[in-house]
Amino acid sequence: MNIVAKDVQLGSGKFTVMVKDSIDIQGFQTVAGSKALEHVPVATQNAVVVDRILAADCQITAKTNLHELAFGITGINRAFGTALNPKYPALIPGGSSSGSAAAVAAKLADFTLGTDTGGSIRMPAACCGVFGLKPTFGRVSREGVHPDSSSLDCVGPFANSVQMIETAMQIIDPSFHPAKALEQAPKLAILNVPASDEVNTCIAEYLVQAGLTVVNVDLASFDDAFHAGMQIINFENWQAYGALTETGLLGSDVHARLLQASETTQQQVTEAAQVKERFTQEVDALLSQYDALLLPTLPQIPPLVADAENTVAFLNLTGLVRPFNLSGHPAISVPLETKQGLPVGLQIVAKKNADEQLCAIAEFVMKATQ
Repeated sequence: MNIVAKDVQLGSGKFTVMVKDSIDIQGFQTVAGSKALEHVPVATQNAVVVDRILAADCQITAKTNLHELAFGITGINRAFGTALNPKYPALIPGGSSSGSAAAVAAKLADFTLGTDTGGSIRMPAACCGVFGLKPTFGRVSREGVHPDSSSLDCVGPFANSVQMIETAMQIIDPSFHPAKALEQAPKLAILNVPASDEVNTCIAEYLVQAGLTVVNVDLASFDDAFHAGMQIINFENWQAYGALTETGLLGSDVHARLLQASETTQQQVTEAAQVKERFTQEVDALLSQYDALLLPTLPQIPPLVADAENTVAFLNLTGLVRPFNLSGHPAISVPLETKQGLPVGLQIVAKKNADEQLCAIAEFVMKATQ
């Protein structure tokens, strides 16, 4: 199914884990889904999160496939194959952590690890119908994660339940201590953002079924935050991977995106940092009034694999996730489904370092219809 990049057998224990192949495991290459990295040396030590997984008596069984260099949102990878979306085979698995989401959807692991710089955990979680958490920026170690330097990237888990997300977080973040189950409904606000009628209807009907009262709110700098996040990612990815454009081994979509990224200026990055400060303050202000913000994970139903060959044409799919990489707030995607049986993600955002509370809110929201 092209989910697995390479088989690994490390450790033992009651939980099986798979790790995105942009995360170092000692003795294995970190290829990041790219032919241009196929001859890099093997990693000489584990990423910190891998050491923590092994220390928790878990078994790592594989490294998972991804959109090349983690620089794409569809999950389509011509070099090593595109991970099949197990629940929705005609649809994209989402990127860049495609294999990690698909592995959980296929129940090949109890939890998996992905990375999220501009939505790369939440998007494939929504596409594949599983849970995916982007923790508060900086809360989970990135040591041993590629690219080495990133001001927006986060390591986080995929799972088939909130409880397993919490278990994974306790393993990879020793400071994570699950919150008590909520006894009353949290105070929720839903962001006014552009999304398709199918997506909006699915979420609205779910909230009614759950008996949850929500207030509609706006974030003035939301669109600016999306574009600012793109500028920062482009600038940093060119610094990390620009030299690979000279190898002739990159996929055409990533090659073109990197060349476009090379045009990002330091002035644009400086302006993006100003947007980051403003937008973060706006989110913080709303979260001083509400326990969490709700919005769709994706603005539309995930496209068909057959229609998604051009990654650039679908960059709008990151429109609702990327802003929270810029601000650094924790965000989780929980799986919903339309009456027609198509995947929709409900994204929940909480205060910085309130990752435990975010999971408790997600659990409450999911149980409210049961």
